[in-house]
Amino acid sequence: MRSDETDPVDARLGARLAELRAEHGWSLGELADRSGVSRSTLSRAERAETSPTASLLNRLCAVYGRTMSQLLSEVEAEPETVVRSAAQPVWRDRASGFVRRSVSPPHAALRGELVEARLAPGADLAYDRPPVAGLEQHLWILEGALDVTAQDTEHRLGAGDCLRMRVWGPTRFRCADPEGVRYLLAVVRP
Repeated sequence: MRSDETDPVDARLGARLAELRAEHGWSLGELADRSGVSRSTLSRAERAETSPTASLLNRLCAVYGRTMSQLLSEVEAEPETVVRSAAQPVWRDRASGFVRRSVSPPHAALRGELVEARLAPGADLAYDRPPVAGLEQHLWILEGALDVTAQDTEHRLGAGDCLRMRVWGPTRFRCADPEGVRYLLAVVRP
């Protein structure tokens, strides 16, 4: 893709972010105050002039009371009961080296989601709050090593380890492996 072309997912995501803001009747300034994200960054994301980062989407999801998977599913095609591997949506945060594959089909009637994630060597993702308070997460390391900080407790996880947690505050995910890390994340909304 040429650098002057807008990614179709970013375009649909930007349009959905603008719709959500309009549904709440907020100006860019009001959303900036609620999310802690600058008006210019919000405007650029809504116009798909920039690909939003995982951190930005997390802040907006917290304001709108939805998980990242819910938000991304709103800009994807209508979910099928079975999602074949080749059809599982993949989203990349190029700035952080985070790659997210939506493995399970998101559905309004279901509370659980399954995500495969990859972090590049040295990647460091910090979230200042969960998108939904009390979010239940089960993180299973498939390959590599990951340092996770939640509730002010640090966890060093290696291949085969599983961390179960409810997320109430800030979390941080740091790739602790020179080859990168691949993990499965089961997310259950409260």
